Amino acid sequence: MSSSFPWLTVLVAVPVLGAVLLWALPAGLRKHTRSVALAVSLVVLALGVGALLAFDTNASQTVQLYEQHAWIPAIGASYAVGVNGVGLSLVLMSLVLVPLVVLAAWREQGSDTVPTDRLRRYLALVLLLEAFIIAVFSARDVFLFYVLFEAMLIPVYFMIGMFGGAQRRYAAVKFLLYSLGGGLIMLVAVIALYLQGKGGPQGFLTANLTGLDMPQNTERLLFLAFFLAFAIKAPMFPVHTWLPDAAQQATPGTSTLLVGVLDKVGTFGMLTLCLPLFPGASRWAAPVIIVLALISILYGAALAIGQKDIMRLIAYTSVSHFGFIVLGIFAFTSTSIAGSSLYMVNHGLSTGAMFLLAGFLVARRGSQEISAFGGLQKIVPVMAGYFLVAGLSVLSLPGLSTFISEFLVIVGTFARHPAAAIVSTLGVVLAAIYILWLYQRMFTGPAPADMQAIPEMRTRERWAVAPLLALMLIFGFVPRPALDLVSPPATVTLQQVGVTDLPAEKGSN
Repeated sequence: MSSSFPWLTVLVAVPVLGAVLLWALPAGLRKHTRSVALAVSLVVLALGVGALLAFDTNASQTVQLYEQHAWIPAIGASYAVGVNGVGLSLVLMSLVLVPLVVLAAWREQGSDTVPTDRLRRYLALVLLLEAFIIAVFSARDVFLFYVLFEAMLIPVYFMIGMFGGAQRRYAAVKFLLYSLGGGLIMLVAVIALYLQGKGGPQGFLTANLTGLDMPQNTERLLFLAFFLAFAIKAPMFPVHTWLPDAAQQATPGTSTLLVGVLDKVGTFGMLTLCLPLFPGASRWAAPVIIVLALISILYGAALAIGQKDIMRLIAYTSVSHFGFIVLGIFAFTSTSIAGSSLYMVNHGLSTGAMFLLAGFLVARRGSQEISAFGGLQKIVPVMAGYFLVAGLSVLSLPGLSTFISEFLVIVGTFARHPAAAIVSTLGVVLAAIYILWLYQRMFTGPAPADMQAIPEMRTRERWAVAPLLALMLIFGFVPRPALDLVSPPATVTLQQVGVTDLPAEKGSN
């Protein structure tokens, strides 16, 4: 479905213009850096709400808000953007996180009253990244998707390498090399896929490349190339090792966008490109991918328990959670795929809140070591309460949004792969261990003497996290609006893969 108003193009253009404005801001106006960045991000969020209102939720399985223009017709590339319910959900989640990251970064790279040029550049990169995020979740042309997939690396590389911790350059280069390696392999597959199609000025359109009749070995090789790039981005065992270093060295806001949003491009790509473009290869590879997903669930959770650095701990929890998302995608039931789609959104909310809160604590303490904290529950009770709610969402407590998505993944997986579903529940147990033990070490017991004067959450910091906690509660008790967006596309995906759905309540061996 097309739209008379170019919602997606405007959503991409506004943050780009905002980034340019910040970079070019005259010296006399640079004291307004934060306000300009926040205003731009809120305008983009308002436009996102407008796009949601223009979207027909009763037909969320169809691509809507569609735009298509000739881009590089000589090679078959088009500027084609549009979203179904899953793409729109991820776009909206991203639009919610960006203004909160801007609020959280208020004191970074400078004081409350005197914003530095470093902060201005950082916020400009945040807005530029927001534009790439919106575009990549909307791309309906495989070549356009690839260009955006790689372009996102540029702002993230500088956000880590210029504004991170002591080992920021190492972490940034490692992130870049892993991502570029996977991306270059995918580029070869993108070109090969185009050659399998009919070609022409619209030869890279996703719709024109879906349902191709290609040799079995060719399809499998192309699938593996795409999947590897997406597995690195996700991140998924065993190509996940760049993530803990990046999360440890990046600023909290960067980690929020990196893990909460960018990594979803990997699982989004598996769902919207790997499955429909290579249905036979997806069925062929599913058993091995399910095993890798289970390893990710257990391995990530086990390593999270043993971490001494709070940022690395949160990063490893995400390796575990992405295992659940991949498991649901390749279990091939409408329930599990809908659960994975919803999980991508809910994980962004809960993990984003965890990174932001951890950043506030680290800024107060000057250390990321968990052992440096203790007894904060009595000193900063509001922050302790916020942290506990976010942590309980990470461990999928009933009543919070992540529970619904994790439950759907496990139940949907059980219908086709009961053994895999049973093994995955161990990840739920391990999640309770690493979250509750983390809370115990940081917020209970005696507090070090030099922590007695740590200030409570400021109003700005509460506003940076409260919307995420509110959304966790709302979607925890009223998940229907979100499910209405992601469930119909799940059914269409199964049809494209050529798999007969299994009702979750019946089960199958």
